[in-house]
Amino acid sequence: MERTLGLISGAGVLPALMATQARRQGWRVVAFAFGDAPDLDARADRVRRSRITDIAPVIAGLQEERVTAAVLCGRFSMERLLKSGAADADHARMAAHAGSLTDVRLADAIASTLAGLGIELLDQRPFLGEMLDGARCWSTRNPTDTEWADIHRGFEVARLLAAASVGQTVVIRRGAIAAVEAVEGTTEAIRRGGLLSGPGAVVVKATRPDHDFRFDIPSIGPETIQAAATGQVAVIAIEAHRVMIVDRSATVGAADTAGIAVLAVEPRA
Repeated sequence: MERTLGLISGAGVLPALMATQARRQGWRVVAFAFGDAPDLDARADRVRRSRITDIAPVIAGLQEERVTAAVLCGRFSMERLLKSGAADADHARMAAHAGSLTDVRLADAIASTLAGLGIELLDQRPFLGEMLDGARCWSTRNPTDTEWADIHRGFEVARLLAAASVGQTVVIRRGAIAAVEAVEGTTEAIRRGGLLSGPGAVVVKATRPDHDFRFDIPSIGPETIQAAATGQVAVIAIEAHRVMIVDRSATVGAADTAGIAVLAVEPRA
């Protein structure tokens, strides 16, 4: 019996990569595209263009396509959610269920809505192939002892922020926190932090202990490196096994060109 997976797709390259993995696993993939996702049309069996304020057509589409399971992927703009004006009744009901726009409450609202349709919201990790990895340095350059001190301090702060559902990224230099991520996202936090700290900052990205991998896979990619290079950031450290590098070859290549150390770290307990 054919299984149909609803790919709830935001922006970026991840939706196409996950569609490919899902089809390899025997799924028929119907993507509901809420953002610009390159190559998605070629990788999914069908793509349905969608808008974040018009949830009723998405619900109808899930039923029409006989979707039995769904997976979220790609970037969804928290800023667009905050600024969205007129929305349909289904969007309003989901917003009321969430109560707030934190990741945890939004995930619960989405999962509850899908469960009401008989659709299971799946963990994203089985569709990532080898994009999540253990502790290692990917770049040519390794951090200095001073930078390692900032990495350890950065993880302490980043995990506190993530646990409080504030953000996942901090920018630190010589022990001083220059920026923390909020609704603007990782890239903008890095730009702000690089400007405030000056050359040589360390960027750290971590997750909350009970992070719900159905809703989000924290990641960095070429855009992250570009922002870091502009701000003359020295190091980008991510939490091993829990934060991924999207388009690893391009990301690490750009980091080596810019002289930025990129590594996955097991944070201290």
